[in-house]
Amino acid sequence: MKKLFILSYILLMAGITYAQTTTKELEEVIVKEKRKTAKERGEFKRHAQSVEAITEEDINRNNPAFIEQSLGMMAGVQVDKRTQLGGQRLVIRGYGNDQKFNNWGVKAYYNGVPITTAEGVTVLDDIDFANVNNIEVVKGPAATMYGGGVGGVARFYMKSSEEKGVSLTEKLSFGSFGLFQSNTRLDIVNDSSAIALTFGHLQSDGYRPRGSSLKNFLTFFGEFKLNRKQSLTAYMSHNYSLEGITGQVSYADYYNGIDNGNTAYAKKNARNEFYTTRFSLTHSYNFSKNFSNRTAVFYFAQDLKNVSAGADGNSESPSFGVRSTFDWKTNFAENVTNNLTVGTEIQQSRSLATSFRFVGSDDSSPLKVQDISKGSYFKTLTNQYAYFFHNRTTFEAIDLSVIVGLSANQIDYTRLDLLAGPGLLTTASYGKDLSFSKSFETSYNPHIALQKSFKQQIVNLSYSEGYNAPTASTSFIGTINKANDNLLPEKAKMIDLGIQGLLFKNKLDYQVSLFNIDISNKLTQLSGVIPTGGTYTYFANTGNQSNQGVELSLGYLIVGGAKSFIKKLEPFFNYSNYNFKYADFKTIFKGSVVDFTDKQVVGVPKTKYTLGLDIVTNMGLYMNNTYNVMGDVYTDFANTNNVKGFALLNSKLGYKILGKKMDFDVYFAGNNLTNEINYTFLFLGNSINDSDAGSNYPTGVATDVNPGPSKAYYFGGVNVKFKF
Repeated sequence: MKKLFILSYILLMAGITYAQTTTKELEEVIVKEKRKTAKERGEFKRHAQSVEAITEEDINRNNPAFIEQSLGMMAGVQVDKRTQLGGQRLVIRGYGNDQKFNNWGVKAYYNGVPITTAEGVTVLDDIDFANVNNIEVVKGPAATMYGGGVGGVARFYMKSSEEKGVSLTEKLSFGSFGLFQSNTRLDIVNDSSAIALTFGHLQSDGYRPRGSSLKNFLTFFGEFKLNRKQSLTAYMSHNYSLEGITGQVSYADYYNGIDNGNTAYAKKNARNEFYTTRFSLTHSYNFSKNFSNRTAVFYFAQDLKNVSAGADGNSESPSFGVRSTFDWKTNFAENVTNNLTVGTEIQQSRSLATSFRFVGSDDSSPLKVQDISKGSYFKTLTNQYAYFFHNRTTFEAIDLSVIVGLSANQIDYTRLDLLAGPGLLTTASYGKDLSFSKSFETSYNPHIALQKSFKQQIVNLSYSEGYNAPTASTSFIGTINKANDNLLPEKAKMIDLGIQGLLFKNKLDYQVSLFNIDISNKLTQLSGVIPTGGTYTYFANTGNQSNQGVELSLGYLIVGGAKSFIKKLEPFFNYSNYNFKYADFKTIFKGSVVDFTDKQVVGVPKTKYTLGLDIVTNMGLYMNNTYNVMGDVYTDFANTNNVKGFALLNSKLGYKILGKKMDFDVYFAGNNLTNEINYTFLFLGNSINDSDAGSNYPTGVATDVNPGPSKAYYFGGVNVKFKF
């Protein structure tokens, strides 16, 4: 009944505002493509597979720091998060939630250079999303251009100001849970360069007990035209992020809206604390009108302090590499053009990491750890190589393109156990060496597509492959001191039929995609039994997974005349319908082999959709309305534990004016206006039934849920831009 009321409310708002625009005699206007649509069409053509994009306007429909709200609007994309403003886990077309934490199998880029490490792990805690101007998501395997990754690619961009001169922008925001944000930006733009220097600050007490956040971001971004043929882009940032970890609660507490946190985490002052430095330098050179190169060198280092209910961890993880592409355009005949891209991406990640287990639930000394022989101290070197080409041949007379691509991808690890040095620890207390090296065979991944245009409509049929290699930590079974030699990378094969276009004088934009992704050698965490007693965890290839689905995105643009009340009215609808099943999938559960073939994939709903309505008036008033619906999911492979879905209603009301000397924007917004019980993160698969010693829950009660705010919460702010 509540969902019906919300739907009726949105439709009523659309009807009222549409009536206001049509009851007046409006001036005839030429409706142009929305910026979002224009960007999507370009990337859809270039990648020759399904791509969805959101612009700065879309990101600012909510608070940019709540990136899960923005990305969650996309068909085929969901974002889990473990803390209030961190621990994000991107899930694209049902892939990316197989790890307990962080991102694995989905690659991420910022300004064209990797955020993802050579190991394939992505951490987004240190990204200042207030600086992000647009996001593009390539859905499904995209190895031809980006190397490893089964789920897809998320690309984040910061851009320079388009207005020449000097400008100073100040953004302030206040809200529920003690939220305070500020972002100060200085732009200097002339004919040959554009420079942006920003400082962002964010703090909040959090909506969960002991779930506070503190973030500081210092960023430099510059674009420089060196001469007619050359340009240079520089990006530098130094970031600090502290996220309190409240821990999981039981399902009973979750459904009753009770969130007292988990005392096992409270006793340890659980948290993630990052110091991160990022740097990239990108050089573009046009050798001729039809031949060019773009080369980026990059470096980023993460210094992490991670304290959980069970362990105290510290790590330093620098990564560096190069990404270079050559583009060559030529004509095979009068109406036949060819565009060839050849490139490489090489990255090395180095990690120095310690982890020491806590003694247990000793309340008198909660931070006491076991002796050093029970801990770990590893130095890990990971290399990843990708070489690729992507060729497009276009027959212009019939608007038909043939796209062929191939990538070669390889990864290797070397890990040194720093506790195994001769004489460091006695044989009786340690007696093992967890050092190992592993190299996976080169994986070749093709991409083939046919693309046909019919005026404003584009039809694309593609076949692509991708792979996801195990990480160094999953390639070795530490408890039994054995390399996991039989472990194979996951392999994905996708068929994607996508249609994208514009109708009714470009007012209606749509994108529909039907796809099938077959994933083989599925990597899953299992448990084994030690002959002398006890258990251990390890990863194994447990079978296959079949992801079939349809995704639909619709948007309609109504533009009023200069004398009408309504300047712009944009309703939109995004919908995902999935049939994701395990195929020939067997795991070890409680010591026995169990077959989960034909069971629904965990953590992914069968249906997910978003309704939205944006209203902009000529006097400067605007309103954004978003209604996100998440269907039920299963957390366990046997599909016995069904977690109820939820719907979130978010609205934003503001007033914006643009002037020659100053831009002004003031707004007030509310999220979860219908007070829905919802979650932000679930433990899934063989990670379920989590129970920590020293928690406030009885032994055997599963604590697998990270709740979201179950009551409406609000924020408001003002943005001012001074132009000099």
